[in-house]
Amino acid sequence: MLNPIKLGISGGLLWGLCMFICTVLAIYFGYSTKFLNIMADIYPGYTTSWWGAIIGFVYGFFDGFIGLFLLAWIYNKLK
Repeated sequence: MLNPIKLGISGGLLWGLCMFICTVLAIYFGYSTKFLNIMADIYPGYTTSWWGAIIGFVYGFFDGFIGLFLLAWIYNKLK
């Protein structure tokens, strides 16, 4: 049995940190700018800036949380 809350939190933190780290790398080195331009189309208000890194973390957390929460919930229902 998977715990949907714990899986959602761990996935949300992982995806949020990925968004934050990619944004910081893009600010300093120009790394992953194509990926972040796509994310800017998906997440309203997101930009490649320090404020955008925070916004990206928040969006990433909720996106990862919802996705993995639903995955665990569906898995538990089908088991």
